[in-house]
Amino acid sequence: MNHWIHDYETLINCFVAVFQHYKEDDDIRVFAIHELRDDRQALFDFLLNNSYHSEWHISFNGIAFDSQITQYIILNSNTLLQCSVSEAAHLIYKKAQETIDLANSNSFPKHPEKNLLVKQIDLFKLNHWDNPAKSSSLKWIQYSMDWYNIQEMPIHHSTPIETQDQLDTVIQYCINDVKSTNNIFLQSKNQIALRLNLTKDYSTYGINLNSASEPRISKELFSLFLAKKIGMTKYDLKQLRTHRDFINVDSILLPYIKFNLPEFKQIHNQFKTLVINANDTKGGFKYSVKHKGVTTDFGLGGIHGATKPGVYEAGNGMIIMTSDVTSFYPNLAIKNRWAPAHLPKNDFCDQYEWFFQERLKIPKKDPRNYVYKIILNSTYGLSNDVNSFLYDPEFTMRITINGQLSLVMLYEMLSEGIPGSIPLMQNTDGLEMMIPAHMKTKYLEICAEWEKITALQLEHDEYKKMVIADVNNYIAMLNSKECSKLDYEKIRQENPHYAFTEKAGRYFYNATKCKGRFEFSNLALHKNKSFLVVPKGIYNYFIHNMLPEETVAQNKNIFDYCAGAKAKGDWMFKEVCYVQGDKYERNLQKIVRYYVSNKGCKIHKMNKVDGREIQVQAGKWLLTEFNYYQKLPWINYDINTSYYTDAMYKEINNITGYSPVQQLNLF
Repeated sequence: MNHWIHDYETLINCFVAVFQHYKEDDDIRVFAIHELRDDRQALFDFLLNNSYHSEWHISFNGIAFDSQITQYIILNSNTLLQCSVSEAAHLIYKKAQETIDLANSNSFPKHPEKNLLVKQIDLFKLNHWDNPAKSSSLKWIQYSMDWYNIQEMPIHHSTPIETQDQLDTVIQYCINDVKSTNNIFLQSKNQIALRLNLTKDYSTYGINLNSASEPRISKELFSLFLAKKIGMTKYDLKQLRTHRDFINVDSILLPYIKFNLPEFKQIHNQFKTLVINANDTKGGFKYSVKHKGVTTDFGLGGIHGATKPGVYEAGNGMIIMTSDVTSFYPNLAIKNRWAPAHLPKNDFCDQYEWFFQERLKIPKKDPRNYVYKIILNSTYGLSNDVNSFLYDPEFTMRITINGQLSLVMLYEMLSEGIPGSIPLMQNTDGLEMMIPAHMKTKYLEICAEWEKITALQLEHDEYKKMVIADVNNYIAMLNSKECSKLDYEKIRQENPHYAFTEKAGRYFYNATKCKGRFEFSNLALHKNKSFLVVPKGIYNYFIHNMLPEETVAQNKNIFDYCAGAKAKGDWMFKEVCYVQGDKYERNLQKIVRYYVSNKGCKIHKMNKVDGREIQVQAGKWLLTEFNYYQKLPWINYDINTSYYTDAMYKEINNITGYSPVQQLNLF
């Protein structure tokens, strides 16, 4: 079967289409409609063949754009063949601009996905990069993937193409986008297979999940199961909502929540008197409690608290316990029989619990396990989404407010019940605490008592070390675990940054968890991975006892030294250089990849309306723009190593409060 990764470029007098076979990298088809090259008939035949043989188009934002152009070309092929090649290119350009205008006005595409003549897999939608919180263009994802060429189209779409060189430039640009889209496709293959199988399994219900984001999978499948259970149509179910003006928190608090200490009684009372504006639940409440020197912040979404920055290690009779509530938010709703007010409580709760129980029966490697996990975790978020049939902000607040108070109740029980305990962190669904080693049994007994009160379940583990900057930024190393040689080699290959040891033919590893600005492995592509060498150096220092200079000396991956920056709206980038006292400026594209170098320029972010300018990298540092990768002898990159080691030392000093050299001398 043939399927095609593809991309279109539409200019005022030129249309270019590039297709790459989804399995054969060398099978690339290029079509152009321009006075210098007229591939109209070949393109029409190719698209009709795709449609006739049920071949798929795989694209980035294809449902909203490329598929609409494909549909237009197929439906109007006779008209496009009968007019001149220039007119044909211009007609496609006009359709492209109309399609873009529709998208910019948040209108639905002219041709719904179900009516498209060529089936689509849209990697943009599948990865939920159309969500404001994850908003990402193809250029940004290229940056995140360390793609060699993230240069934007050098010719504006309104500029007529007049020479062969210009046409070749457009074609090569389009080929680059197709190849990078193929790379996203390869990274998304498991997710695509899951969605294709789900669509096949539920085809009799007319559900198309081929390009569905995780929240959409949850909405579609939950609504399907629930509609059948309730005995109404899926369409009617999806019209339901519960709209509220206010939420009286006292009426939704769980009766088992009780506190002994005055600081926790106070936060309980604060919630009892709270009335929430149901139409604005973000940032509507803030309160802080200090206990044993640790400040815990409360809101409407969850709790966050951490001890002062530092390195906390098990030893000298102390251990570090970490305890998380199993499927915390879903189980709060399941165990307490909560449901959005517009849905029959028993039907909703029974169905929600069914997903949880079914997931327990299915091995983690089974794709269905992942599907049920999506449904369980997304339901809470969808209950606060006015576009969802699950919308009821009171249901959301029941979960988040009772969740944080229940967790703080555990925090108090452990803190009071374990003499010598040292709280380290509390965060949404779990906590970390240092306790005397001989009190571990008591710790677990208190947790079991809490489980009995709440009907929830805790999962426990032990950390060997925690490196804490704050509640959102930390490194945690688990205790050593023994494994077989085969598993040892597999784990080492998949996680080379873990700590590994071999003793007398036995194999051990310490898994680690990095959060916030200390993350550097398996980052989601929408996240900013700027200066990845810095968190790697910090990690190496605390986990492998390496000085920052050693990390920089060993790391020869130029992309780890790069940063990415975006300019949106009225903002633009410009490069400012000084050569023998003369100032030179050059406008840059909307997304810029750069690194800090010994010689180079400044990069400014400038507002085109009011003229404001901000240095991308403030201070003395010079930058080298690196949107196009060039393989050079390492010394020729001219990296300013001081910038990177300084950044590592600054973070290390913030945590330890003293020089890393002094610290390493203690090991």
